[in-house]
Amino acid sequence: MSYICLTPMINPNISVDCVVFGFDGQNLNVLLIEQKDVGQLRRFALPGDHLEEDENLDQAADRVLKELTNLKGLYLKQCGAFGDPNRVKNIKDLPWLQSNRSDPEARVITIAYYALVKMEDFNPSASSFAARVFWHDVNNIPELAFDHSEIVQEALMVLRRELAELRVGHELLPEKFTLSQMQALYEAILNASFDKRNFRKKALNDKWVLPLEEKQIGVLHKPARLYTWNKSRVAI
Repeated sequence: MSYICLTPMINPNISVDCVVFGFDGQNLNVLLIEQKDVGQLRRFALPGDHLEEDENLDQAADRVLKELTNLKGLYLKQCGAFGDPNRVKNIKDLPWLQSNRSDPEARVITIAYYALVKMEDFNPSASSFAARVFWHDVNNIPELAFDHSEIVQEALMVLRRELAELRVGHELLPEKFTLSQMQALYEAILNASFDKRNFRKKALNDKWVLPLEEKQIGVLHKPARLYTWNKSRVAI
């Protein structure tokens, strides 16, 4: 009698890690998990896992987010590869590796992905080997497992470069928005403060946005003019 093995074959030397940035209208956060099976030591990490032999990297990134955070359908983009021989050698990570890996000392090369989402549109919840999943201020993250702090910083650099080239950011604002909302987005991602007048001047002079003959409604303060992205300048 023959049997069919339903357990996916895992490549123990290749993994994917996902840096999901969340914007709440004012602040930039990153999605973290708390690992299970680490005894009394609390360890936080990015959502990630090894590659299954029958999937490509993009499929693995989608699966990892679904299995660990119940998020699905996110746009994910590769932002780096990490292969330091010592990246899984930290003694603090050993309890989790021993509980979850058949070969805890195997060298692992990871491909990192990043995504940028409106936090209000997603409600992540922990599953698989994540004890919990939570948003955390990207500018004040705790110590992370393995080299995940380095991965976050690399993803943040890529995100900021993409923002400067007008390749990202538009998906985080409504179709019609104020320049104050736009400035809040840029300040959150770049972790910087801009002079209001200079920011508006640059946005208009460089034709990032187009003015509309509309103003805010239903606000307690003086209604501000609304704008929309200039689609000839922005990669929408």
